[in-house]
Amino acid sequence: MKITSIEHQKLQKLGHKDILSFATHVPKAYINTCLLESLENNSIGVLNIEVCALDFIRGKNILKIQAFMPKFKESIEMVIFNAKSFHKNIFSVGKSLYVLGKIEYKFNKYTIVQPKPINEIGKITLSFKSTALRSSTISELAQKIITIENLMEEGVPNHIARYIETIFHPTEKFLKEYQKNASFPDPYLNALKWIEIYNYLRHLSKKRRYFDAKHICTGDYKSFIKSLPFSLTKAQNETIETIAKDLTKPIAAKRLIMGDVGCGKTIVILSAVTMAYPKKSILMAPTTILARQLYEEAQKYLPTKIKTKLITADSKDMQIDKNIFGEEVHFIIGTQALLYRDFETQDLALVMSDEQHRFGTKQRHQLEKTTEEKTSGHTKKPHVLQFSATPIPRTMAMLNSSLIDVSYIKELPFKKDITTKIIDKSDFHHLISHIQSEINQHRQIVIVYPLVEESENFDYLSLKEGMLFWKKHFKNVYVTSGKDKDKEQVLEDFRDKGDILLATTLIEVGISLPKLSSIIIVAPERLGLATLHQLRGRVSRNGLKGYCFLYTNTKQSQRLKDFSRHLSGFDIAELDLKYRNSGDLLMGERQSGAEFEFFNMSTDEAILQEVKSQIDAT
Repeated sequence: MKITSIEHQKLQKLGHKDILSFATHVPKAYINTCLLESLENNSIGVLNIEVCALDFIRGKNILKIQAFMPKFKESIEMVIFNAKSFHKNIFSVGKSLYVLGKIEYKFNKYTIVQPKPINEIGKITLSFKSTALRSSTISELAQKIITIENLMEEGVPNHIARYIETIFHPTEKFLKEYQKNASFPDPYLNALKWIEIYNYLRHLSKKRRYFDAKHICTGDYKSFIKSLPFSLTKAQNETIETIAKDLTKPIAAKRLIMGDVGCGKTIVILSAVTMAYPKKSILMAPTTILARQLYEEAQKYLPTKIKTKLITADSKDMQIDKNIFGEEVHFIIGTQALLYRDFETQDLALVMSDEQHRFGTKQRHQLEKTTEEKTSGHTKKPHVLQFSATPIPRTMAMLNSSLIDVSYIKELPFKKDITTKIIDKSDFHHLISHIQSEINQHRQIVIVYPLVEESENFDYLSLKEGMLFWKKHFKNVYVTSGKDKDKEQVLEDFRDKGDILLATTLIEVGISLPKLSSIIIVAPERLGLATLHQLRGRVSRNGLKGYCFLYTNTKQSQRLKDFSRHLSGFDIAELDLKYRNSGDLLMGERQSGAEFEFFNMSTDEAILQEVKSQIDAT
């Protein structure tokens, strides 16, 4: 059945685009005016009563009504608080009427508090909360268009459609279950979750657009892998093979590759470059340090025939130069400075971004748009790969997969050995001993402060306050607030000759510190679990024994205890979802601020799996 234009206008007034969206606009309550068949305790319904006596308690405005129920041949007492004079007329002695209320049986008698007189019986009325339309109008609309047939026309399976239809065409059996717990019974609630996520994914999948690839890439990546002085993990090899298949297709790839901190993403990036060769590739990194680090890795491992160039805000050739690639440049690595360069992109086959979640959606799309090719209304795009060392939970990845293909690198080239400890002031002398011991073994320490400046409303030392202590008791102490202009130079100097680095969370993503064995995070309860994991991931990068100390005034925090028990970024992502409870975590792809009313990301993965299977089957 098609929706009429008038019905469609009503839906729009309520903020709904279609039947499936409207199917989650559930009643806030049900009013059952059917006569009760039995006197069960706590049941809600309508009774026929005959008023026997009234007792009005003055001063308290309480009206007690003694009545008789002819059907059940039982007496009942009804109580009205804040009673008005008209109540005595409605419930006058000798009058027979119908009342709606909740029956309770206590002290050997039946009672109803605040009985509501009813004129019409035998109906279940839906009550909706809305300022756009009257409740009766919404109810009439729902009962007309929310039907099994209409829902199945939208691709909803029969068993789900039946539960949804019952919510809007309630039976007494359903209502009894609903009233028992004052909420939807599980099968009906799960059906609402099913509908909500199904409709969301349908709309999301329409947003994904497919474009012809500018170039099909068949470069010899296998020889590159064989040339490496180390073996790749199974996860790296599988991801590389997947990318190779993507790049040989005539449709432009769009893939997100998620890997834990230290999983070896750089080699996957370089493998993709060899696939694109002799066509050209570009990679955008969030910081100059990371861009330079990737550049050095490319210089070290890529075949000499693949020429690489580094472009940052510091680059000397910042003037506009359309020949930025040059005939001999095949791979450009840069920061956001790339967005402000004008260059020839005809031979550009592959666009990549590292730590992609650190760029706004607009920035990533800007780089992709700059490199697309338009001819007579036809658009071709380069293949796009996005890399992230911040895993997102399985549920979110499944949702995101409607917009972008997703790969995981869950193995690490070596097992990380990091001990995480929650400490407080009483453990400080042990911490100092540990720091001194590590320095004696030529290892490095990072201490992360939550604030740069002192604050009256904060129970921890700031970076500047802490600096006085550490510089007084230790040598080779380096400091960067993250806002200083020479922060990257400070990090490089610390890497080469430092013992202790005092910093803010800027090192969450950044320079590789092979001698870093310990990180102390002050006030960890103020940071998200993903950030804590990224910070912890700075240590033990090369198999070195690592330590992470969470210095806190809330030592009994269950959240921190849970964090300290897990090293896998994917486990941390699931924990983060549990504690943050959804929200807009879908890496900028999901509409800003979009929240689900029924579907819960942390508990409803099975429902999502079922919905995706249904969508894939159709």
